[in-house]
Amino acid sequence: MTAAPRRSPGVSSSDVEVAVSAALAGAAVVAAAFRRPVTRHAKVGLDFATDTDVAAERAVRDVLAAARPGDAVVGEELGASGGDSARRWYVDPLCGTLNFAAGVPSFGVNVALAECRDGVERVLAAAVADPLTGEVVWTDGVRTRVRSAAGSPDVDASPTPVTRLLNVDVDNGRGAPALVADAGLRETWAVRVASSSLALAWVAAGRHAAYVTGADVDGSVHFLPGVAVCEAAGCVVTDLDGGPVHGGRGILAAADAATAREVLDRLRALGGQPPCPQPTAP
Repeated sequence: MTAAPRRSPGVSSSDVEVAVSAALAGAAVVAAAFRRPVTRHAKVGLDFATDTDVAAERAVRDVLAAARPGDAVVGEELGASGGDSARRWYVDPLCGTLNFAAGVPSFGVNVALAECRDGVERVLAAAVADPLTGEVVWTDGVRTRVRSAAGSPDVDASPTPVTRLLNVDVDNGRGAPALVADAGLRETWAVRVASSSLALAWVAAGRHAAYVTGADVDGSVHFLPGVAVCEAAGCVVTDLDGGPVHGGRGILAAADAATAREVLDRLRALGGQPPCPQPTAP
C-alpha cells in the first residue's frame, strides 16, 4: 500500500474557483436554514432529505450551470443531468442531513469535478465547505489548500496525527463500525463519530488523524470530493484492505503511514482479513 500519488497539473484554476463558489453557494443556503423548522422527505429506512438539501443543491447547480453549462451534473437530491459529457460534477448539497435536522453542527457541502478519459475518471477539482464556519478545503488535484471565511490568504493543508482523533462512519458496514467499540484501538486513539464526510476534510486539514468508512468512493457524491482533498494533501488513502481506494472496498484516509498501519491492523484483527501490506510514507 502506498500513499496516493500527486496528480500532474492540467486543470484550469477557474475550475477550482467554480468548485469553491458552488460549494459556498450551497453552504450559504444551509447556514441560513440551520436550527429553523425542518420539512423531512422520507427516503429509505432512517434516511431522509429536507427542503434545505434540495434548495442547497439548486444553489450549487445554478453556479455550475452559469459557469460550466456544457458539463454533466450528478446530485444526491436532483439526480443526473447533462447527458454524456466527459466532465461530470458530483454534488452532495448537505452531507450530514440527520445532524442538520437535529440542530447538531456537523455537516458539509461537497462538490467535485471529474473527467473521464479512456474509461478512467480523474478528479480535476473539488471543494468541501463547512456552512457554519465558512471554511472551504479545496484541491486542484495537485495540492490541497484551506480557505477561511475571514478573507486571509489560503494556506496549504497539513495532515498530522497529533490530535489522535479517529473518525468512524458507523452508517456503512464492512468492519468500520466495530472500531468504535474496539478497546485496543481506544488505548491510543480517541474515536469519534461525526456522521458526515466533512470529517475527510478535517483529516486533510490536520484536525483529525484518520477517517474510516465502509462506503466506496467511486462515483460517490458523498465521498469523492473528500477523498480528493485528502489524496492531494498527501494523506495515505486506501481501501479497508490496504489496497487502492478507487475500485476497492471502503475508505481509509490517514494523516500518515504509521496511522494507516495501526488502523488497518485493527481492522484486520476485528474482521479476520489477511495481513495488510505496509503503507509507505507519502
